[in-house]
Amino acid sequence: MDERVIGRSGQWASVVGLGTWQLGADWGDVDDKVALSVLEAAAEAGVTFFDTADVYGDGRSEQTIASFLRGRPDLHVLVATKMGRRVEQIPQNYVLDNFRAWNDRSRRNLGVDRIDLVQLHCPPTPVYSSDEVFDALDTLVAEERVAAYGVSVETCEQALTAIARPGVASVQIILNPFRMKPLHEVVPAAREAGVGIIARVPLASGLLSGKYTKDTVFAADDHRTYNRHGEAFDQGETFSGVDYATGVEAAAEFAALAPEGYTPAQLALRWIIEQEGVTTVIPGARNPEQARANAAAAKLPPLPPQTVTAIRELYDRRIKDQVEHRW
Repeated sequence: MDERVIGRSGQWASVVGLGTWQLGADWGDVDDKVALSVLEAAAEAGVTFFDTADVYGDGRSEQTIASFLRGRPDLHVLVATKMGRRVEQIPQNYVLDNFRAWNDRSRRNLGVDRIDLVQLHCPPTPVYSSDEVFDALDTLVAEERVAAYGVSVETCEQALTAIARPGVASVQIILNPFRMKPLHEVVPAAREAGVGIIARVPLASGLLSGKYTKDTVFAADDHRTYNRHGEAFDQGETFSGVDYATGVEAAAEFAALAPEGYTPAQLALRWIIEQEGVTTVIPGARNPEQARANAAAAKLPPLPPQTVTAIRELYDRRIKDQVEHRW
């Protein structure tokens, strides 16, 4: 699979990575054997970038990745984790002592001395403007606890503030055919600054797979049940912030745009891959078949221009007014 450099880090990632939120929590139950089989399928399909976080299953996702990689020393996989969501979300918690403690825990979970890439995990907005925060992150690099650092953001404004920081290697942001605003300013600014873009929530929590109807019922412990209106965390993380009923209808239209040989999910992933300035896209997977199908999007033919135009028209007509004023 093609790889691209992750901005200022000098590290490389496959154009399709693997997001591992599903392997930790908040998507219904996934047992350990299935989780390991998902990692195996992704790696065998050419994925060289795993994205996780200390809060996914309270460390379970990190530990599962470590277990898998211990058994596959032949693989070269870059592992990015995130930190900061295990404490109260106030700027005062984003200090060096906490960073060291969070980093120690993640390094233990991952079984490494130095983490390839650590990202602040959607912190409060003032954090992005704090010199002390970024000085502390520079210290983690100087102490060889991490090779590079980046941020995961909710809004385009947060992303632009982070991109201006000289030590930021990457910005992780929601980008998909139902969330196009980052293409206007964030992706061009990152490209100009040499900052990598990690596209998350690429399938709008599964909406863009075209598998759901208005009658679909998700498990009680699935965030698509309990966070539809932002009850637990930012609403934009669930269905990209799109109202579910609208999203299902728009997703059916989106699925009808898939060229021959593409699934709707692969159409969404291929659209993201083709955005100039995007480093990698990190779909999750609940089973090996999904992992393999996601990775296969990297080898599909380029999208026809008329398909790209139709995707933009659908967004402008059905989605834009719901999301752009918020994120």
